[in-house]
Amino acid sequence: MFFSNGLVMGGWAPQIPLLLPRHQISEAVLGLLILMLGVGAVGAMALSGGLTARYGSRRVVSVFGILASFTLAGVVFAPNLTVLSVAMVAMGAFIGIMDVAMNANAVEVERRLGRAIMSSSHGFWSLGGFLGGGLGGLLIAGWGSRPQALVISLVALAIVLAAMRHLISETPAVQAGKQRRSHFPRDASVYLLGAMALFCMVPEGAVLDWAALYVSKELGGSVATSGLAFGFFSGAMALMRFLGDAVRNRFGAVRTLRVSGMIAATGLLGASLAPGELTAVACFAFAGLGIANMVPIAFSAAGNHPGLPPGVGISTVAMMGYMGILVAPSTIGFVAEHIGFRVTYAALAVLLLLVVASAKRAAAADYAG
Repeated sequence: MFFSNGLVMGGWAPQIPLLLPRHQISEAVLGLLILMLGVGAVGAMALSGGLTARYGSRRVVSVFGILASFTLAGVVFAPNLTVLSVAMVAMGAFIGIMDVAMNANAVEVERRLGRAIMSSSHGFWSLGGFLGGGLGGLLIAGWGSRPQALVISLVALAIVLAAMRHLISETPAVQAGKQRRSHFPRDASVYLLGAMALFCMVPEGAVLDWAALYVSKELGGSVATSGLAFGFFSGAMALMRFLGDAVRNRFGAVRTLRVSGMIAATGLLGASLAPGELTAVACFAFAGLGIANMVPIAFSAAGNHPGLPPGVGISTVAMMGYMGILVAPSTIGFVAEHIGFRVTYAALAVLLLLVVASAKRAAAADYAG
């Protein structure tokens, strides 16, 4: 399920520039469309906790996994701007609900197994995104945008249909007598976990969106070298996510989160002080090793929060965390324009140190066993 979700989002990335000539729109309008996708995702995440509590994560991830598989084709085949706008919101909503439900199901798997699997689950998302973006771009170059959308959608659908029969089924919280009247929990500690996820995802978004520009503009790196900043960060993060569960199982969630945060903060601080582009690339890769497992631990902690159905806790934390991906690109770009990327990345390292200081809040992630 994680791979399928990542595959659709990865396949979407090379389609983005093609919307400009197809619909004769400006970059500003394209930015609004992308924002609509994000708003649809975050808005749906606010409601997804109630859905998973009522119907169970297996049913929700299966239904919305099927719907999410078709969203890329819906966006690419949209005949006009109005339909495209609706398709963008739907894509964000279906992907967002699927995201929360599959994380809730992963928490249930952790409980059954008595060990961590969340980081490797997110690793499969990264792998799906990598293949969706890489192979998706090649498919567009060879066959065109519409055939690519159909292939990605059909492959994603096939994966969902094959995986859904193997998902763990838990008792819905409604039947278990745990349903709450509100989709938003009253326990402030859940929102502290959400803030931790936010503080992890803002630096992640800052590297993904702005590292290449920092390396090329402020460090004088070539186009090829600046691209390595993004590539090495993403590669290191994906690699560490597949290794992260073993680390967490051995040392526990709190210690893993603390060490990961220190590594990530050191990497960003090193990148901000780097004398040249290659040093910055290496530091971004080091930061990726640290950031990789921080959000998965926050999700596990939210899903195991005492007194809350997994979907409700995860939906709250995911909604707050993904707001960082939405807010980070424009806000960081504005700030960096005035104070430079060096100071910006150094300041973002401080956010990660705040997560380190709050690591005890993630102790519930170890309750899976």
